[in-house]
Amino acid sequence: MIDAAGSSDAGILSAGVADFAARSVGNLLVRPAQSGDLAAIERLAGGATPRLTNLPAHRDRLEERIARSSRALAHNVDFPGDELYTFVLEDRDLGEIVGTASIRAQAGAQDAYYTYRQETLIHASQQLNLRHEVQTLSLSHEMSEVSLLCALSLDSRYRGTSAATLLRRARLMFIAQYPERFAQTLGVAFPGYLDEEGRSPFWDSVGRHFFEQGYHEINLLAGVRSKSFIAEVMPQFPLYLPLLTPQARAAIGREHPDHEQALQEMLAEGFVRSRHVDIFDAGPVVRGERQRLRTLTHCGWHPVRIRPAASLPDAEPAMVANQQLADFRCTVARYALTPTGQLLLSEEQAALLGVEEGRAVLVAPLALPNVEDALDEGEL
Repeated sequence: MIDAAGSSDAGILSAGVADFAARSVGNLLVRPAQSGDLAAIERLAGGATPRLTNLPAHRDRLEERIARSSRALAHNVDFPGDELYTFVLEDRDLGEIVGTASIRAQAGAQDAYYTYRQETLIHASQQLNLRHEVQTLSLSHEMSEVSLLCALSLDSRYRGTSAATLLRRARLMFIAQYPERFAQTLGVAFPGYLDEEGRSPFWDSVGRHFFEQGYHEINLLAGVRSKSFIAEVMPQFPLYLPLLTPQARAAIGREHPDHEQALQEMLAEGFVRSRHVDIFDAGPVVRGERQRLRTLTHCGWHPVRIRPAASLPDAEPAMVANQQLADFRCTVARYALTPTGQLLLSEEQAALLGVEEGRAVLVAPLALPNVEDALDEGEL
């Protein structure tokens, strides 16, 4: 699933990106999920708004996800395949798991990753001197090769803080260190628009004609199984938008209100809107080439220098990650450097990352520039 916002709102929302990232809370750490995190992840899956197809509140499936992630981290990987990496956000002050997020190394490694692609057909007649452009949606699996940032759910207490930014973008810090495990193109899907009664206008206008289940039922079914069955039932021919209800057309490429900030941050990161939308709720899909994403292009290695917390100078917040695979850790610290380029950390921060003095860590600014809301030029 995916979300989008009108360009008229881009300036207003982009102004909030820096403020959003600057409001830090707690002693936060992103790390790979472990078997002991199952109950917390199940709680987060059940509390996601709206419920996420790729994070079903289903204990057996979630247990399988954690096991798949552990296996992926335990093996050498030379190119992306069916690996799934699941992370959690831990508030060390409270001793609680307060968020989770995943990366699918190849979106369609097991089953084709289906979306609808927005296209334009031209109907013309010389005899009638008529030329008419019609917008359509065509079933597509073009996004199957991308690496997908997915399954993010955050405790509501941490929304609008640096916790959300850290959880969302720590995955990019992981990708920066292990690029061979992921595709050159990354994708993000955001939940689409639902009305005040929680119904999907797009599903009611399209999918409901081919399935007996409502939107939430089919969403859960796809999460527990997969979305591949959709292609077996949905029409293979293009959907002509003028034949859909006005409410369904208005929902195409529109995000769920609770995910507006997330979309804006990913656009500020360097992702761009694609012509693809979700097959259930028509939420937008964004994509980004790794060489254009700010976290990956603005990160750098710095050796650690440990000093007392009270003596650390003030500086802009940054994401800091260690260079371990199975014990990957990423947290937020001040981007305070010595004249020789060493990153100043407190003993507590170094212990949190599991690093000693002199060990190099990967650092990237937490703040992002203003949003550049654009369509993928390669798809124009």
